[in-house]
Amino acid sequence: MAPPHTYRLGNLDLHILSDGTFYQDAGAVFGVVPRVMWERVARPELDDQYRMPLGLNCVLVRSHGRLVLIETGVGDKEGHRRQASPAADGTLLDELGALGVRPEEIDVVINTHLHADHCGWNTKQLADGSLVPTFPKARYLIQRGEWEAAINPNERTRATYFAENLLPLEEAGALELLDGERSVTPEITVIATRGHTEDHASVVLSSAGETAIYIGDMIQHHVQLERTAWVSAFDLLPLVSMETKKRIVERAVRDRALIVSVHSPFPGLGRMTIGEDGKKHWEPVP
Repeated sequence: MAPPHTYRLGNLDLHILSDGTFYQDAGAVFGVVPRVMWERVARPELDDQYRMPLGLNCVLVRSHGRLVLIETGVGDKEGHRRQASPAADGTLLDELGALGVRPEEIDVVINTHLHADHCGWNTKQLADGSLVPTFPKARYLIQRGEWEAAINPNERTRATYFAENLLPLEEAGALELLDGERSVTPEITVIATRGHTEDHASVVLSSAGETAIYIGDMIQHHVQLERTAWVSAFDLLPLVSMETKKRIVERAVRDRALIVSVHSPFPGLGRMTIGEDGKKHWEPVP
């Protein structure tokens, strides 16, 4: 189990938590990019089935008296973890426990979107088979359009939008739907980053002149920030995704912002720079 990793951002402690590893077909991760191109970048990471190990990096942060959890990983429901490392290898709740945090202490949960590997711990199953919110006192913040798409999936999206991760939140009255940008605290803001889904969101954290951006599923591999035309097969709006990445990368370079990448190897921290050749470069941050 990767231990929680803490990064000091201004006056905030960003606790990076891992829900294990998620394995995804590399061809799907890189979409229409020819294998001869992406294999040069990703081959050392692949297993014998050409699956790429993806991180499941979540963030816990206390801001203005509120304990905020960004993203909840793939969870522990048996079917959902089929593409992931076994729950015994480390789960989000174990990571919280390592920090001395109980689920009932979480005040806010933010989901960038509702694909199953990003909201699995939204709910848990009780001994009698019923499903309840894992974080019973939390408000779950989700973009309204994303919620509507998730509870009314189509032929393409029904394989990743699972009602068991979602409907118990509504039944418990824990759901709070957002319409675009929203300040959660003076230091935490949810912003729209369309492309992966129509209403995908990211989270900006700002404190004492320093900025971090939790980018959700804007990318699955850091090279997709360096080469914005490389979009995943999972991006529902690939042309929009390209423009969103350009905008966020420009902001990250301008503000020297820390990027928290969900699917990069733990802890998924990096910065974007522009080299003398004018090309964008991802620099991991320890």
